[in-house]
Amino acid sequence: MDISIVIPLYNEDESLPELTEWINKVLNNSNLSYEIVFVDDGSNDNSWQVIETLKKTNQHIKAIKFRRNYGKAAGLFCGFKVAEGEVIITMDADLQDSPEEIPDLYRMITQDNYDLVSGWKKKRYDPILSKNLPSKFFNLTASIVSGIKLHDFNCGLKAYKKRVAKSIEIYGDMHRYIPILAKQAGFKKIGEKVVEHQKRKYGITKYGLDRFIKGFLDLLTISFMSRFSKSPMHFFGLLGSMSFLVGFAILIYFSFAKFVWMQYQMTERPLFYFGLLTVVFGTQMFLTGFLAEIISRNSAIRNDYQIEKQI
Repeated sequence: MDISIVIPLYNEDESLPELTEWINKVLNNSNLSYEIVFVDDGSNDNSWQVIETLKKTNQHIKAIKFRRNYGKAAGLFCGFKVAEGEVIITMDADLQDSPEEIPDLYRMITQDNYDLVSGWKKKRYDPILSKNLPSKFFNLTASIVSGIKLHDFNCGLKAYKKRVAKSIEIYGDMHRYIPILAKQAGFKKIGEKVVEHQKRKYGITKYGLDRFIKGFLDLLTISFMSRFSKSPMHFFGLLGSMSFLVGFAILIYFSFAKFVWMQYQMTERPLFYFGLLTVVFGTQMFLTGFLAEIISRNSAIRNDYQIEKQI
């Protein structure tokens, strides 16, 4: 199979028939074999019923339904697991991503040999203050931190080599930084394509302003994980050891002053309490690193999502 199109969705029953028809039209004209993998992220509208109806007349459709809402990252992760195409395309279900971009994205993967191609919505139809400006800030920050020169890390329209999608592990809200995850997995050729952004036709956006706070925290997490996920003791142990040694040296000084110089008012000095604090802090950091090492070696259920149906 040439292409798998993975589409996570939540309450998008109005747009699904039009989106499916649009995808069929584009890919049938391109003479590419394909499948459409819908992942219903616990919708509480008629999205699943619409998918079941579409599947009756469309042999290209696969679908997964979650028992509850897990988030976009979970939808992508499970969609990648069942996708069979040599090139995997992801897109949103709200008709703001154009299926007309799929043939060019496919060509960039198969002919230009990119591992991953991310869409860039250069001209957006989103509100400037609530979406555009915060997005520009976070994309710039992510680009500086990761060293990947992309303008739009969070664009839902992306293309992957099959082995890339099967290699990366997406959890939490890490779908925002898939290019960074791909780079950490050893895939270096990451490109970008300017794509057309459509105005929203149905429904309302499912994301609020809190996604920017989460996005910033996720960026800190992924930066930390890229360096210390395999050996968290290298961070916590070093920080804890340095803090402990500083505090221990201070307490040795006060002990020497009391028993050798006979200075008995040492406990009234702020430095004494600072020494105690750094010893306690250092011990806690070292134990945190030790526990993190244990957890990192036993985290086999990180992506334990409950799939209710699969067709």
